[in-house]
Amino acid sequence: MAATGPRLTFNTHLHVPPNFSAFTTVEDAVETSAREGVKVIGTSNFHSFGVSDRFDAAAREHGLKALFGLEFISVLDEAMQADMTVNDPDNPGRAYICGKGIPTPSDPGPEAVAFMAKAKAANEARHSRMVDLTRELYARAGLEVDVTYDSIVALVCERAAVPADWVVLQERHVALGFQEALFAALPTDQRPAFLERLYGQPARVAVDDVVGTQGELRSRLMKAGCPAFVDETPVPFEDAVDFIRGTGAIVVYPTVADGADPICGYEDPVEDLIERMGSHDIYGAELVPLRNTPECLDQYVRAWRDAGIFVTAGTEHNTLDRIPVDPTCLNGAPISERSRDIFWEGVCIVAAHQHLKQQGQPGYVDENGALDPGFPDSETRLRYFAELGAELIYEATRTAR
Repeated sequence: MAATGPRLTFNTHLHVPPNFSAFTTVEDAVETSAREGVKVIGTSNFHSFGVSDRFDAAAREHGLKALFGLEFISVLDEAMQADMTVNDPDNPGRAYICGKGIPTPSDPGPEAVAFMAKAKAANEARHSRMVDLTRELYARAGLEVDVTYDSIVALVCERAAVPADWVVLQERHVALGFQEALFAALPTDQRPAFLERLYGQPARVAVDDVVGTQGELRSRLMKAGCPAFVDETPVPFEDAVDFIRGTGAIVVYPTVADGADPICGYEDPVEDLIERMGSHDIYGAELVPLRNTPECLDQYVRAWRDAGIFVTAGTEHNTLDRIPVDPTCLNGAPISERSRDIFWEGVCIVAAHQHLKQQGQPGYVDENGALDPGFPDSETRLRYFAELGAELIYEATRTAR
Protein backbone atom coordinates (compact mmCIF):
# COMPACT_ATOMS: atom_id res chain seq x y z
CA MET A 1 0.00 0.00 0.00
CA ALA A 2 2.63 2.55 1.02
CA ALA A 3 5.35 3.73 -1.34
CA THR A 4 8.34 1.42 -1.37
CA GLY A 5 11.52 2.34 0.47
CA PRO A 6 11.98 4.25 3.71
CA ARG A 7 9.21 6.60 4.80
CA LEU A 8 10.51 10.16 5.16
CA THR A 9 9.05 13.01 7.20
CA PHE A 10 6.68 15.37 5.38
CA ASN A 11 4.27 18.29 5.59
CA THR A 12 2.12 19.14 2.57
CA HIS A 13 0.16 22.07 4.00
CA LEU A 14 2.28 25.04 5.06
CA HIS A 15 1.26 28.68 4.78
CA VAL A 16 4.43 30.65 4.16
CA PRO A 17 4.94 34.43 4.04
CA PRO A 18 3.49 36.64 2.71
CA ASN A 19 0.47 34.54 3.78
CA PHE A 20 -0.03 34.86 7.52
CA SER A 21 2.43 32.40 8.96
CA ALA A 22 4.42 31.36 11.98
CA PHE A 23 7.51 31.85 9.81
CA THR A 24 9.08 35.23 9.10
CA THR A 25 10.10 34.41 5.51
CA VAL A 26 9.74 31.52 3.12
CA GLU A 27 13.41 30.73 3.74
CA ASP A 28 12.69 30.55 7.47
CA ALA A 29 9.98 27.96 6.73
CA VAL A 30 12.39 25.81 4.73
CA GLU A 31 15.29 26.17 7.16
CA THR A 32 13.07 25.31 10.12
CA SER A 33 11.72 22.25 8.31
CA ALA A 34 15.23 21.07 7.48
CA ARG A 35 16.44 21.62 11.04
CA GLU A 36 13.52 19.56 12.37
CA GLY A 37 14.25 16.71 9.98
CA VAL A 38 11.29 17.20 7.61
CA LYS A 39 12.28 16.16 4.07
CA VAL A 40 9.21 16.99 1.97
CA ILE A 41 7.29 20.26 2.33
CA GLY A 42 4.42 21.73 0.39
CA THR A 43 2.95 25.23 0.26
CA SER A 44 -0.77 25.90 0.49
CA ASN A 45 -0.96 29.68 0.05
CA PHE A 46 -3.92 31.82 -0.93
CA HIS A 47 -4.16 33.78 -4.20
CA SER A 48 -0.48 34.19 -5.06
CA PHE A 49 2.42 32.09 -6.34
CA GLY A 50 4.98 34.88 -5.95
CA VAL A 51 7.23 33.03 -3.48
CA SER A 52 7.30 29.73 -5.39
CA ASP A 53 10.73 30.26 -6.96
CA ARG A 54 12.25 31.28 -3.62
CA PHE A 55 10.57 28.33 -1.95
CA ASP A 56 11.97 25.94 -4.55
CA ALA A 57 15.47 27.43 -4.39
CA ALA A 58 15.57 27.26 -0.59
CA ALA A 59 14.32 23.66 -0.61
CA ARG A 60 17.00 22.63 -3.11
CA GLU A 61 19.69 24.36 -1.06
CA HIS A 62 18.68 22.38 2.05
CA GLY A 63 18.10 19.06 0.28
CA LEU A 64 14.32 19.08 0.67
CA LYS A 65 11.68 18.17 -1.89
CA ALA A 66 9.33 21.08 -2.61
CA LEU A 67 5.70 20.51 -3.52
CA PHE A 68 3.63 23.43 -4.78
CA GLY A 69 0.06 23.93 -3.68
CA LEU A 70 -2.65 26.47 -3.11
CA GLU A 71 -5.80 26.98 -1.08
CA PHE A 72 -8.99 28.75 -2.05
CA ILE A 73 -12.14 29.86 -0.23
CA SER A 74 -15.33 29.13 -2.12
CA VAL A 75 -19.03 28.62 -1.54
CA LEU A 76 -20.77 25.31 -2.19
CA ASP A 77 -24.33 26.00 -3.35
CA GLU A 78 -25.93 22.71 -2.35
CA ALA A 79 -24.46 22.98 1.15
CA MET A 80 -25.55 26.58 1.52
CA GLN A 81 -29.08 25.75 0.40
CA ALA A 82 -29.19 22.96 2.96
CA ASP A 83 -27.65 25.23 5.62
CA MET A 84 -24.87 22.64 5.93
CA THR A 85 -21.34 23.30 7.14
CA VAL A 86 -18.66 21.97 4.77
CA ASN A 87 -15.18 22.44 6.23
CA ASP A 88 -15.70 25.76 8.02
CA PRO A 89 -17.66 25.05 11.23
CA ASP A 90 -18.91 28.64 11.61
CA ASN A 91 -20.04 29.33 8.04
CA PRO A 92 -22.63 27.11 6.31
CA GLY A 93 -21.82 26.62 2.64
CA ARG A 94 -18.30 28.00 2.87
CA ALA A 95 -15.80 25.51 1.48
CA TYR A 96 -12.02 25.53 1.51
CA ILE A 97 -10.50 23.64 -1.39
CA CYS A 98 -6.84 22.85 -2.10
CA GLY A 99 -4.67 22.07 -5.09
CA LYS A 100 -1.58 19.87 -4.84
CA GLY A 101 1.31 19.34 -7.24
CA ILE A 102 1.16 22.52 -9.32
CA PRO A 103 3.72 21.91 -12.08
CA THR A 104 4.65 25.53 -12.97
CA PRO A 105 3.54 27.89 -10.19
CA SER A 106 5.85 30.67 -11.39
CA ASP A 107 4.06 30.61 -14.77
CA PRO A 108 0.40 29.84 -14.01
CA GLY A 109 -0.98 30.99 -17.36
CA PRO A 110 -3.18 33.97 -18.31
CA GLU A 111 -6.52 32.47 -17.23
CA ALA A 112 -5.20 31.57 -13.79
CA VAL A 113 -3.59 35.00 -13.43
CA ALA A 114 -6.87 36.72 -14.32
CA PHE A 115 -8.83 34.51 -11.90
CA MET A 116 -6.43 35.22 -9.05
CA ALA A 117 -6.42 38.95 -9.81
CA LYS A 118 -10.22 39.07 -9.59
CA ALA A 119 -10.23 37.14 -6.31
CA LYS A 120 -7.43 39.29 -4.94
CA ALA A 121 -9.27 42.52 -5.81
CA ALA A 122 -12.38 41.35 -3.95
CA ASN A 123 -10.22 40.32 -1.00
CA GLU A 124 -8.49 43.72 -0.98
CA ALA A 125 -11.81 45.60 -0.96
CA ARG A 126 -13.09 43.48 1.93
CA HIS A 127 -10.02 43.86 4.11
CA SER A 128 -9.63 47.55 3.35
CA ARG A 129 -13.14 48.11 4.68
CA MET A 130 -12.40 45.88 7.69
CA VAL A 131 -9.32 47.96 8.54
CA ASP A 132 -11.34 51.18 8.34
CA LEU A 133 -14.07 49.80 10.60
CA THR A 134 -11.57 48.51 13.17
CA ARG A 135 -9.73 51.83 13.25
CA GLU A 136 -13.07 53.59 13.88
CA LEU A 137 -13.84 51.18 16.73
CA TYR A 138 -10.44 51.91 18.28
CA ALA A 139 -11.15 55.65 18.07
CA ARG A 140 -14.56 55.27 19.73
CA ALA A 141 -12.89 53.31 22.53
CA GLY A 142 -10.44 56.17 23.03
CA LEU A 143 -7.35 55.23 21.02
CA GLU A 144 -6.45 56.89 17.71
CA VAL A 145 -4.08 54.68 15.68
CA ASP A 146 -2.57 55.25 12.27
CA VAL A 147 -3.32 51.81 10.90
CA THR A 148 -4.39 51.55 7.26
CA TYR A 149 -4.64 48.82 4.65
CA ASP A 150 -1.41 50.07 3.08
CA SER A 151 0.43 50.24 6.40
CA ILE A 152 -0.42 46.60 7.12
CA VAL A 153 0.71 45.58 3.63
CA ALA A 154 3.97 47.46 4.25
CA LEU A 155 4.40 45.62 7.56
CA VAL A 156 3.96 42.27 5.81
CA CYS A 157 6.38 43.26 3.04
CA GLU A 158 9.05 44.26 5.54
CA ARG A 159 8.73 41.08 7.58
CA ALA A 160 8.55 38.65 4.67
CA ALA A 161 10.96 40.52 2.36
CA VAL A 162 8.47 40.47 -0.51
CA PRO A 163 7.02 43.07 -2.89
CA ALA A 164 3.55 44.48 -2.21
CA ASP A 165 1.93 42.76 -5.20
CA TRP A 166 2.63 39.37 -3.59
CA VAL A 167 0.67 40.26 -0.47
CA VAL A 168 -2.89 39.06 0.07
CA LEU A 169 -4.12 40.30 3.42
CA GLN A 170 -6.04 37.98 5.71
CA GLU A 171 -8.00 38.71 8.89
CA ARG A 172 -4.98 37.59 10.88
CA HIS A 173 -2.85 40.29 9.22
CA VAL A 174 -5.43 42.92 10.17
CA ALA A 175 -5.51 41.64 13.75
CA LEU A 176 -1.70 41.69 13.85
CA GLY A 177 -1.59 45.32 12.68
CA PHE A 178 -4.05 46.47 15.32
CA GLN A 179 -2.52 44.37 18.10
CA GLU A 180 0.90 45.87 17.42
CA ALA A 181 -0.55 49.38 17.34
CA LEU A 182 -2.29 48.76 20.68
CA PHE A 183 0.80 47.35 22.37
CA ALA A 184 2.93 50.24 21.05
CA ALA A 185 0.45 52.89 22.20
CA LEU A 186 -0.56 51.65 25.65
CA PRO A 187 1.43 50.13 28.51
CA THR A 188 0.19 46.87 29.95
CA ASP A 189 -1.70 48.43 32.86
CA GLN A 190 -3.78 50.62 30.51
CA ARG A 191 -4.78 47.88 28.08
CA PRO A 192 -7.55 46.20 30.16
CA ALA A 193 -9.67 49.35 30.36
CA PHE A 194 -9.27 50.09 26.66
CA LEU A 195 -10.09 46.53 25.62
CA GLU A 196 -13.17 46.50 27.84
CA ARG A 197 -14.38 49.65 26.10
CA LEU A 198 -13.52 48.16 22.72
CA TYR A 199 -15.24 44.81 23.29
CA GLY A 200 -17.99 45.97 25.63
CA GLN A 201 -16.73 43.43 28.16
CA PRO A 202 -13.37 42.47 29.66
CA ALA A 203 -10.69 40.77 27.58
CA ARG A 204 -10.53 37.03 28.04
CA VAL A 205 -6.79 36.68 27.39
CA ALA A 206 -3.81 38.18 29.18
CA VAL A 207 -3.18 41.71 27.94
CA ASP A 208 0.48 40.93 27.23
CA ASP A 209 -0.39 37.83 25.17
CA VAL A 210 0.46 38.73 21.56
CA VAL A 211 -1.10 35.72 19.84
CA GLY A 212 -4.08 35.61 22.21
CA THR A 213 -4.85 39.30 21.72
CA GLN A 214 -4.70 38.91 17.95
CA GLY A 215 -7.11 36.00 18.17
CA GLU A 216 -9.50 37.92 20.41
CA LEU A 217 -9.47 40.96 18.13
CA ARG A 218 -10.52 38.68 15.28
CA SER A 219 -13.18 36.79 17.20
CA ARG A 220 -14.74 39.85 18.88
CA LEU A 221 -14.47 42.40 16.08
CA MET A 222 -14.07 40.74 12.69
CA LYS A 223 -16.15 37.57 12.64
CA ALA A 224 -19.75 37.32 11.40
CA GLY A 225 -22.09 39.37 13.58
CA CYS A 226 -19.23 41.51 14.96
CA PRO A 227 -18.87 45.28 14.40
CA ALA A 228 -15.93 45.13 11.96
CA PHE A 229 -17.21 42.15 9.99
CA VAL A 230 -17.41 42.60 6.22
CA ASP A 231 -19.15 40.04 4.04
CA GLU A 232 -16.86 37.88 1.97
CA THR A 233 -17.29 37.34 -1.75
CA PRO A 234 -16.09 33.74 -2.15
CA VAL A 235 -16.16 32.24 -5.62
CA PRO A 236 -18.47 29.35 -6.49
CA PHE A 237 -17.00 25.97 -5.54
CA GLU A 238 -16.99 24.66 -9.10
CA ASP A 239 -15.18 27.77 -10.35
CA ALA A 240 -12.49 27.26 -7.70
CA VAL A 241 -12.19 23.59 -8.69
CA ASP A 242 -11.88 24.53 -12.37
CA PHE A 243 -9.22 27.12 -11.50
CA ILE A 244 -7.19 24.57 -9.56
CA ARG A 245 -7.39 22.10 -12.43
CA GLY A 246 -6.35 24.86 -14.80
CA THR A 247 -3.07 25.23 -12.88
CA GLY A 248 -2.33 21.54 -13.53
CA ALA A 249 -2.82 20.60 -9.87
CA ILE A 250 -4.80 17.78 -8.26
CA VAL A 251 -7.92 18.99 -6.46
CA VAL A 252 -7.77 17.91 -2.81
CA TYR A 253 -10.50 18.30 -0.19
CA PRO A 254 -9.16 19.63 3.17
CA THR A 255 -11.06 17.97 5.99
CA VAL A 256 -11.75 19.21 9.51
CA ALA A 257 -13.36 15.97 10.81
CA ASP A 258 -13.50 16.02 14.63
CA GLY A 259 -11.60 19.28 14.65
CA ALA A 260 -15.17 20.62 14.72
CA ASP A 261 -17.71 19.72 17.39
CA PRO A 262 -20.03 18.53 16.05
CA ILE A 263 -18.33 17.34 12.86
CA CYS A 264 -19.41 19.44 9.87
CA GLY A 265 -22.52 18.03 8.20
CA TYR A 266 -20.81 17.67 4.83
CA GLU A 267 -18.12 15.46 6.38
CA ASP A 268 -20.22 13.21 8.58
CA PRO A 269 -20.23 10.27 8.21
CA VAL A 270 -17.04 9.78 6.21
CA GLU A 271 -18.86 7.42 3.82
CA ASP A 272 -21.17 10.28 2.81
CA LEU A 273 -18.19 12.60 2.42
CA ILE A 274 -16.56 10.10 0.06
CA GLU A 275 -19.73 10.04 -2.03
CA ARG A 276 -19.88 13.83 -2.14
CA MET A 277 -16.22 14.08 -3.14
CA GLY A 278 -16.87 11.57 -5.90
CA SER A 279 -19.72 13.67 -7.27
CA HIS A 280 -17.17 16.46 -7.84
CA ASP A 281 -14.44 14.11 -9.18
CA ILE A 282 -12.18 14.79 -6.20
CA TYR A 283 -9.73 11.96 -5.61
CA GLY A 284 -7.47 13.41 -2.89
CA ALA A 285 -8.08 14.42 0.73
CA GLU A 286 -6.02 16.20 3.35
CA LEU A 287 -6.06 16.51 7.12
CA VAL A 288 -4.40 18.84 9.60
CA PRO A 289 -3.93 16.11 12.22
CA LEU A 290 -3.24 18.42 15.15
CA ARG A 291 -7.00 19.12 15.14
CA ASN A 292 -7.92 15.44 15.31
CA THR A 293 -7.96 12.58 17.77
CA PRO A 294 -5.95 9.57 16.55
CA GLU A 295 -9.11 7.44 16.48
CA CYS A 296 -11.07 9.79 14.23
CA LEU A 297 -8.05 10.42 12.02
CA ASP A 298 -7.57 6.67 11.49
CA GLN A 299 -11.26 6.22 10.70
CA TYR A 300 -11.23 8.86 7.95
CA VAL A 301 -7.83 7.96 6.52
CA ARG A 302 -8.62 4.25 6.21
CA ALA A 303 -12.06 4.88 4.72
CA TRP A 304 -10.58 7.18 2.08
CA ARG A 305 -7.79 4.78 1.21
CA ASP A 306 -10.21 1.85 0.94
CA ALA A 307 -12.17 3.98 -1.53
CA GLY A 308 -9.08 4.63 -3.66
CA ILE A 309 -8.59 8.21 -2.43
CA PHE A 310 -5.05 9.27 -1.54
CA VAL A 311 -4.51 11.35 1.61
CA THR A 312 -1.95 13.97 2.66
CA ALA A 313 -1.29 15.83 5.92
CA GLY A 314 0.10 19.14 7.11
CA THR A 315 0.05 21.68 9.91
CA GLU A 316 -0.96 24.99 8.25
CA HIS A 317 1.32 27.06 10.53
CA ASN A 318 -1.12 29.93 9.95
CA THR A 319 -0.72 31.51 13.40
CA LEU A 320 2.39 32.90 15.08
CA ASP A 321 2.76 29.74 17.19
CA ARG A 322 5.97 27.90 16.28
CA ILE A 323 4.61 24.39 16.49
CA PRO A 324 6.64 21.44 15.13
CA VAL A 325 6.60 21.04 11.34
CA ASP A 326 6.22 17.26 11.56
CA PRO A 327 2.45 16.71 12.02
CA THR A 328 1.01 15.08 15.13
CA CYS A 329 -2.55 14.55 16.34
CA LEU A 330 -4.47 16.57 18.93
CA ASN A 331 -2.44 17.42 22.05
CA GLY A 332 0.70 15.97 20.48
CA ALA A 333 -0.63 12.41 20.27
CA PRO A 334 1.27 10.40 17.65
CA ILE A 335 -0.20 9.53 14.27
CA SER A 336 -0.58 5.78 13.89
CA GLU A 337 1.94 3.96 11.72
CA ARG A 338 -0.84 2.85 9.38
CA SER A 339 -2.05 6.41 8.79
CA ARG A 340 1.52 7.71 8.42
CA ASP A 341 2.10 5.12 5.70
CA ILE A 342 -1.02 6.28 3.88
CA PHE A 343 0.00 9.93 4.22
CA TRP A 344 3.47 9.10 2.87
CA GLU A 345 1.88 7.36 -0.10
CA GLY A 346 -0.18 10.50 -0.78
CA VAL A 347 2.90 12.72 -0.59
CA CYS A 348 4.63 10.51 -3.14
CA ILE A 349 1.63 10.59 -5.49
CA VAL A 350 1.63 14.39 -5.43
CA ALA A 351 5.38 14.47 -6.12
CA ALA A 352 4.97 12.13 -9.09
CA HIS A 353 2.06 14.12 -10.52
CA GLN A 354 3.97 17.40 -10.20
CA HIS A 355 7.03 15.92 -11.93
CA LEU A 356 5.14 14.30 -14.80
CA LYS A 357 3.15 17.44 -15.52
CA GLN A 358 6.38 19.45 -15.52
CA GLN A 359 7.62 17.07 -18.23
CA GLY A 360 4.46 17.55 -20.27
CA GLN A 361 3.27 14.01 -19.52
CA PRO A 362 -0.08 12.82 -18.13
CA GLY A 363 -0.34 13.16 -14.36
CA TYR A 364 -2.51 11.50 -11.76
CA VAL A 365 -5.44 13.50 -13.13
CA ASP A 366 -5.86 15.53 -16.31
CA GLU A 367 -6.96 19.15 -16.74
CA ASN A 368 -10.59 18.07 -16.39
CA GLY A 369 -9.94 16.19 -13.15
CA ALA A 370 -10.26 12.75 -14.75
CA LEU A 371 -7.99 10.01 -13.42
CA ASP A 372 -5.26 8.73 -15.72
CA PRO A 373 -7.08 5.92 -17.57
CA GLY A 374 -3.97 3.88 -18.32
CA PHE A 375 -4.38 1.56 -15.34
CA PRO A 376 -6.63 -1.46 -14.80
CA ASP A 377 -7.76 -0.35 -11.34
CA SER A 378 -7.26 2.31 -8.67
CA GLU A 379 -4.85 0.20 -6.63
CA THR A 380 -2.46 -0.17 -9.56
CA ARG A 381 -2.66 3.54 -10.28
CA LEU A 382 -2.00 4.50 -6.66
CA ARG A 383 0.95 2.14 -6.42
CA TYR A 384 2.53 3.31 -9.68
CA PHE A 385 2.42 7.00 -8.79
CA ALA A 386 3.50 6.34 -5.21
CA GLU A 387 6.56 4.35 -6.27
CA LEU A 388 7.55 6.93 -8.88
CA GLY A 389 7.10 9.76 -6.40
CA ALA A 390 9.14 7.99 -3.76
CA GLU A 391 12.06 7.63 -6.15
CA LEU A 392 11.86 11.32 -7.08
CA ILE A 393 11.80 12.32 -3.41
CA TYR A 394 14.73 10.04 -2.52
CA GLU A 395 16.76 11.56 -5.34
CA ALA A 396 15.91 15.14 -4.31
CA THR A 397 16.74 14.53 -0.66
CA ARG A 398 19.65 12.14 -1.13
CA THR A 399 22.38 14.57 -0.06
CA ALA A 400 20.42 15.57 3.06
CA ARG A 401 19.77 11.98 4.11
